Amino acid sequence: MVVTKDVTVNNARGLHARPAMQFVDVANAFQSEITVYKGGDDPLEVDGKSVMAMITLEGTQGTVLKIKADGEDADAAMAKLVELFESKFGEE
Repeated sequence: MVVTKDVTVNNARGLHARPAMQFVDVANAFQSEITVYKGGDDPLEVDGKSVMAMITLEGTQGTVLKIKADGEDADAAMAKLVELFESKFGEE
């Protein structure tokens, strides 16, 4: 099963090391492959289970990212990952 969803980085400091680590910790709790895409002038696709890869996205406030979860637990993984963005990674 493949699930995709667009999310917006809403926290003021963006997707810096701490929220990137939170994302990776949640992603690694699931069997599904997690991929994150950043569009725009300099598009990038990264492994959502790698902290260094997530940091390279340079997701500043307002950046739209597309998350793709591919696997048997894709729905559950997506729900938890989207929740992180909706909660602004607990920063605000």
